[in-house]
Amino acid sequence: MSFLRNCALAGAALALALVAVPARAVVEIPDSCKTSGFALGCQAWSFNHFTVMEAIEKTHEAGGKVIEFYPGQKLSKDQPGVNFDHNSPDAVLDQVKAQLKKYNIVAVNYGVVGLPNNAAEIDKVFSFAKKMGLYGVTSEPDPKAMDLIEKAVKKYDICLCIHDHPKRADNPNYKFWDPNYVLSLVQGRDKRMGSCADTGHWVRSGVKPIDALHILKGRVMSSHLKDLNEFGPRAHDVPYGTGVSDVKGILDELKSQDFKGNISIEYEYHMENSLPEIKKCVEFVKEYGEGK
Repeated sequence: MSFLRNCALAGAALALALVAVPARAVVEIPDSCKTSGFALGCQAWSFNHFTVMEAIEKTHEAGGKVIEFYPGQKLSKDQPGVNFDHNSPDAVLDQVKAQLKKYNIVAVNYGVVGLPNNAAEIDKVFSFAKKMGLYGVTSEPDPKAMDLIEKAVKKYDICLCIHDHPKRADNPNYKFWDPNYVLSLVQGRDKRMGSCADTGHWVRSGVKPIDALHILKGRVMSSHLKDLNEFGPRAHDVPYGTGVSDVKGILDELKSQDFKGNISIEYEYHMENSLPEIKKCVEFVKEYGEGK
């Protein structure tokens, strides 16, 4: 339990680090919040049939040490009309922080959230992230907003993590699935701007995750790490190491790149009762660190 308490204390240290880190440095999540060298936890979307409070509890039960929130999740069972997002008042944020402390979970990221070409809206999201002591904001931003987003990254010292959904046959203008496109958006910009590597969506798009990670080397800010049962758009999540995604190879590549961001288990299968399979994902990463 002392280790878990240290992780919770490290969350407060992370919030302070967001202020203290010099410009153009990538903020690091404390080692005390890591599993086998990775800041491993859940994307709250894995528990989107539940509330924020339950998602935090379930992340703890799964063995994760960090959590990535998403906008609009119901806050709690006893407050069904209250959502949690970057528009929430401080009183709601304080309730979430208390739940995080109770279960020794550190909030590290938020998304996927829209970042339009609007300075006030971008500032609202990053200000919220600052209040929550986050490492990163995950988005599929308006490409025209990159200058404004870069200013927010520098102002708040919080990473931008550009997410990828699958290639869309009905929308050839959708490009975030292509790691080369994501790289083009951040190339020459602040080092805190890069990719949220959703490995499952790359597989669905016909992109090999390790190849994509090579392309984005030095710009991988975070990951939605998935293993899928097959290649192709109809594939679904399975526990790490039981599908086609070469999770060990992905972890090896992230390790070789000295990856410092969060890995979120975003499990979108059996969502009414995904916890047993998410536990297996956490166990896989633990065993990876043990060399098994």
